[in-house]
Amino acid sequence: MQTRRNFLLSASALTAFAASGQRALAAFEITRSEEEWKAILTPAQFAILREDETEKPFSNSLLGEKSDLLKEARVGNYHCAGCDLAVYPSDTKFDSGTGWPSFWAPIEGAIGTRKDNTLFTTRTETHCRRCGGHLGHIFEDGPAPTGKRHCLNGLAMTFRPA
Repeated sequence: MQTRRNFLLSASALTAFAASGQRALAAFEITRSEEEWKAILTPAQFAILREDETEKPFSNSLLGEKSDLLKEARVGNYHCAGCDLAVYPSDTKFDSGTGWPSFWAPIEGAIGTRKDNTLFTTRTETHCRRCGGHLGHIFEDGPAPTGKRHCLNGLAMTFRPA
């Protein structure tokens, strides 16, 4: 029998779980156990993609992704480091000065978003739509044409030149 107390305790537990940022395994095409993720990701990638951590600013080579020979940005796509889905095109990348790779738009249908209520504020988290890997956050201070800044962790992605 469901008592008021049990109902309130259950609702509190469900709310706490949802607020913790845990992803439901069944919600994504690619699902793996924690052990499987740890076997294919570096410890730093696991912390970012699976535990929603953030890398230090100015610490990732994708921030200044350029051709070594031409010293200019290369054309290609940034892929999720967890499942290799192409998530951001190089032609939407810009230098935001924040220390993280930034884009004004993703590849259509490649990402998902959700509210992130950590750090005493509400932000919009962006994740890979196929595996749920945490990529970063979206802010409203980006350039035209979208006005969005997708501020991403470089370790959450790999670059594939066209």
